[in-house]
Amino acid sequence: MQLKTILHKLCCPFDKSDLKLEIVTQDLNENILEGILSCSTCQRVYPIVKGIPIMNPDEYREFDMERPMLEKWEKIKKNKITVRPSPSQLEE
Repeated sequence: MQLKTILHKLCCPFDKSDLKLEIVTQDLNENILEGILSCSTCQRVYPIVKGIPIMNPDEYREFDMERPMLEKWEKIKKNKITVRPSPSQLEE
């Protein structure tokens, strides 16, 4: 999913607030492959998996399946591991 699509077209499905985006991985065309959308108003978190935001109502979400992925991303964020190649890495 493209960055401009996420920032300009998506909002929280519950309270219609703006979403904060944390990018985990992007492809070379800067499409977001993995990330986290979060709502500061209702505190809900929506993962982006394989470029698709998962924004189902709570009653249809499988939090047990989401938890390992979110924990992995949190670990990446804490350790500040770079998952997106730098421009110098792309030139090699």
